[in-house]
Amino acid sequence: MIDRDGYRPNVGIILCNAKNEVFWGKRIKEHSWQFPQGGIKAGESPEQAMFRELEEEVGLQSQHVKIIGRTRDWLRYDVPQNWVRREWRGSYKGQKQIWFLLRLTGRDCDVSLRASSHPEFDAWRWHHYWVPLESVIEFKRDVYRLALNELVGYLNKSE
Repeated sequence: MIDRDGYRPNVGIILCNAKNEVFWGKRIKEHSWQFPQGGIKAGESPEQAMFRELEEEVGLQSQHVKIIGRTRDWLRYDVPQNWVRREWRGSYKGQKQIWFLLRLTGRDCDVSLRASSHPEFDAWRWHHYWVPLESVIEFKRDVYRLALNELVGYLNKSE
């Protein structure tokens, strides 16, 4: 599902604990770290996609988290052409994302990176909110910066 401008709808998830540290996942078999994210399927709302992706990638269900904020508008990033699937070249530019800020209401042991048959992460940790963007793949860094800056104001309001 690609929009007329060439962007695939997607959600990004910033999951924080009671200390306002964020979930930082290591991409499977890579040395890059990122927040959970994933595509929005036809007929899904961004919130429905977020809960599905959260369960698939992190093993958490809706009862384990509380939504404390979301970006107002879509945040976009372009994917370098050499990363684009051959069949999408010419029509696909990148991703447009709605970002959600969640508070973990469950426990750390509720996290399960093997919740799906195609895991995204092989390790995770809690990291202070301002994650090191140099460990994020370069073409996503600006979107991460925008999302973190827009959502930081919700952290202390959520208590």
